[in-house]
Amino acid sequence: MNPMFKALVVGSLLLLSSFMSAGSVLAADLTDDEVYWLTYMREEEKLARDVYLFLYDTWGSPIFSKISASEQTHMAAIKTLLDRFGLPDPAAGKEAGEFSAPELQALYDDLIAQGGVSLVEALKVGVFIEETDIEDLNDAKASTNRKAIKTVYSNLLQGSLNHLKAFVSKLAKQGIVYEP
Repeated sequence: MNPMFKALVVGSLLLLSSFMSAGSVLAADLTDDEVYWLTYMREEEKLARDVYLFLYDTWGSPIFSKISASEQTHMAAIKTLLDRFGLPDPAAGKEAGEFSAPELQALYDDLIAQGGVSLVEALKVGVFIEETDIEDLNDAKASTNRKAIKTVYSNLLQGSLNHLKAFVSKLAKQGIVYEP
């Protein structure tokens, strides 16, 4: 197992266990922004996982399989927060490629169409997803003062930065220079 992936999994499990022992906070205690970002990020992480699974099935490149597994861990971290705060899970009962948020459904459809063109386009999709995730995680993190939420967002942000580096590196091996 990749040491970085193993460290991410172990760290996530430790973080999740610390949430289980923390004091109880209900959804009613959260701000509207906190509720919005928690539910949105759950589906955004699902979008990343689902797109990467599709791209792995299409191109067979291990990067998509490895990062989709990491995105599953990200989804679990957000799900733990949803459960902790008594929030409904927008991803519950949704198949791969199926989303509650119409904008994420449209984005998924666009990204798999683009990623299905070529491996280079698929890697560019990975860069786009991670850049979007980084921006959204920074906005989500800025919307809360709750330590548990900020900690999860910070950990997910580090993961997304690592994913972005991996996609940029793969693009470079294809002769493509990354431009943010």
